[in-house]
Amino acid sequence: MNNAFTFKWKASAVSAAPVRLALVQEGALLAGESLPAEERRKLEDWIRATEFQGEAGTVAWPRSAGSPVLLAGIGTRKDFHAARWLRSWAAVGGALAKDPTVRSASFEWPREASLPLGAAELAELAVTGLEQGAYRFEAYRRKKTGRTLVMEWAGADWAAKPVREAVRRAQTLTAVLREVRDLANRPANDLGPMEFVTRARKLARGAGVSCRVWDRAALEKAGCGALLAVAKGSHRPGCLIRLAHPGRRGSGLPPLVVVGKAVMFDTGGISLKPGKGMEWMAYDKCGGMAALAAVLMAARLNLPRPVVAYIPAVENMPGGGATRPGDIVKARNGKTIEILNTDAEGRLILADALSFAADEKPAAIVDVATLTGAVIVALGHEATAVMGNDDRLVLDLMLSGEATGERLWQLPLWPEYDDMLKGRFADLKNMGDGSAGTIAGGAFLKAFVPEGIPWAHLDIAGTAWLEKDQAAGAVGATLVPARLLVDWAARSVATS
Repeated sequence: MNNAFTFKWKASAVSAAPVRLALVQEGALLAGESLPAEERRKLEDWIRATEFQGEAGTVAWPRSAGSPVLLAGIGTRKDFHAARWLRSWAAVGGALAKDPTVRSASFEWPREASLPLGAAELAELAVTGLEQGAYRFEAYRRKKTGRTLVMEWAGADWAAKPVREAVRRAQTLTAVLREVRDLANRPANDLGPMEFVTRARKLARGAGVSCRVWDRAALEKAGCGALLAVAKGSHRPGCLIRLAHPGRRGSGLPPLVVVGKAVMFDTGGISLKPGKGMEWMAYDKCGGMAALAAVLMAARLNLPRPVVAYIPAVENMPGGGATRPGDIVKARNGKTIEILNTDAEGRLILADALSFAADEKPAAIVDVATLTGAVIVALGHEATAVMGNDDRLVLDLMLSGEATGERLWQLPLWPEYDDMLKGRFADLKNMGDGSAGTIAGGAFLKAFVPEGIPWAHLDIAGTAWLEKDQAAGAVGATLVPARLLVDWAARSVATS
């Protein structure tokens, strides 16, 4: 099993749990009223002596101050944000999970805390953060450390019905995230395209989600020359997966479609990547994993809106049948593509998947991909890049990013950028001149979305995984932006 939390509520003071949790903001202790005065004084003395300011994501165990208390920094008042609150609780989850002696903890909501979100929103983010921080991928370890931890909430606000409902919702979502993170963290030798199909089908059945798969023969019949051009260098055939949550019967709402890139391992193909760090290319499947998680969560929450995912799954390998730089292929929508660099492969498989997505007559399409290293240069690891053909859609996605802590930053997608992708001998080429690399990827994808369909592209190359344990979570897949997508799908019903 993996680390997971169960939650208990009390309207008044917490019981004598082995570990108490208290917040620190700008060097001030924010603790519940049931904390004994002498213990509070010792903690305040410790905070002053160590100059612990309580930056978001920092934790401390001042055990010398008395019974075990975990102090968690939540950042400054003026810089408070859902993302920082989420990071703070992820740090708590990580700290509790790392101490094998801890089985339970208690948290009493401090009256003096003044935060710009309601108790339900704060609780949902807190639970999500706790679960994210406590998660560890242990499928290949002989000795497992996973256990159930009990977290006791107290305080009138945190015992109210809306908070309980928010906690249950968060637990529903994080249960899906744990399952899919376990899948996303598997190495390529255990998880090729068809192994992914087997596991995705099993997860789909458990959630009441339909699953259809196009194998190589079906893709050839459908004319998916772009997707097949990437898959042909591997002895493991590629495929296209369609997952669908039907929505509530009688809703009459058109579907939202998510297209997720799942390159199970990316060597770069003939345009081979450098060897250093290539092991992380097992995470080039994270867009597809986020799409899978989004559909499963939509089904678990029984969202009224239908949600469909298309996941092209391939390996990009330099085998004897691999595509060569300079090859020209025809995509499903009839456009021809000159492949100048086989390491710009994600946009090729997404091109054909976007064509299928358009056939759904959707309310909107959002594609999710670890598409460009250039986005890390632009935004680092704090935000996902978004661009699209519809300002309202982009704004809606950004609002969901703010609410869930999975933040987005918009890049332009003006018509002038299209010129850099005009092919010499074909309709398009699969890379630009080296400038505006992230935008070039989005501009290429735009060519495969029919006029009139709202569409957005999310480049998650900087946010899809962590290369070491951090306050935000453990090393491995993050599944950003799955929660954002579910929040967007839920909000879309209210604005229809």
